[in-house]
Amino acid sequence: MNPSSTPAAMPVLGRGWAFPIAREPAVASPLASSADEASVREAIGIILATRKGERVMRPDFGCNLDRLLFAPNNGSTRATAVFEVREAMQAWEPRIDQVEVKAHAAGERSEVVVIEVSYRVLSTDNRYSLVYPFYLDRPAA
Repeated sequence: MNPSSTPAAMPVLGRGWAFPIAREPAVASPLASSADEASVREAIGIILATRKGERVMRPDFGCNLDRLLFAPNNGSTRATAVFEVREAMQAWEPRIDQVEVKAHAAGERSEVVVIEVSYRVLSTDNRYSLVYPFYLDRPAA
């Protein structure tokens, strides 16, 4: 196949509103946008932050991390987090593959599970990683 006949990366990765939604100063469009690998990264964040059942028209969208709220920060909880994140990535982000998920306690802060997601963007063959802190419980102030 001739490299010049392959589709460009931009149409595959797409462009859309940035997350979180924000205004872009001094631009014709009033809302900030996101494209390419940034769009993929933001989509992963949206998937992880959305509870299944939260979206009315798409109740199966999201990740079941909310089931782990108030669970102890132990190996079983972290293994469940890894499973849930991996399943959500496979189901909801078709622009990536080679997803590796790891979870560990955040040092002295026993209420935080740090979830590391490594992935490859299919259309560009670039590898990225994302660190997502998940709070099992917030200490009383």
